[in-house]
Amino acid sequence: MEKTPEDFQEPPSLRFLRRLVTVLTAVMILGLLTITGLLVMRVLNDRPRIALPAELALPEGAVPVAVTAGPGWYAVVTGDSRILVFGEDGALSEEIPVELP
Repeated sequence: MEKTPEDFQEPPSLRFLRRLVTVLTAVMILGLLTITGLLVMRVLNDRPRIALPAELALPEGAVPVAVTAGPGWYAVVTGDSRILVFGEDGALSEEIPVELP
């Protein structure tokens, strides 16, 4: 008498092992998705919070290239090689020309 695939009975230990591998795969996928989500949220929310004044009045023709902040002051680097230093209130307090070599 020849056995057909329908007659095959899976041993209990093999069935347990197959289910264990399936569960482990699902847990690893969920863990990987969780770690990836946490890293993405951490990177997106880890930006420094700088309280800038609502408006900084730049001189005519000044195009900002970079902005930095310190305790009680803000500096704006312009495209025409100047550094504009503003106070906490947003008023221009100093203009520093930058000379490139």
